[in-house]
Amino acid sequence: VNCGWILAANLASDLDAWVRLLALHDIEDLTDAEPDTMRFRLYHLPARLADHARRRWLRVDATWPWAQAFTTCWQRLTTLPAVT
Repeated sequence: VNCGWILAANLASDLDAWVRLLALHDIEDLTDAEPDTMRFRLYHLPARLADHARRRWLRVDATWPWAQAFTTCWQRLTTLPAVT
């Protein structure tokens, strides 16, 4: 059980580091952010996931202070080339 927790924690840490490196490199407050800051600003976002016409839409609240940072991050991550 402990090995599973260690692997999960290492995977989460690596994903957090790669997100900051690939998608948040020019956003001042999030470039060197701690994991707690990342969690409160990006990972816990006020949004709704809606299904319409066999597509999923993520509706982010426009009044949320980190909406632009999240959408920039999302667009950069989705435009990365596929691993071959």
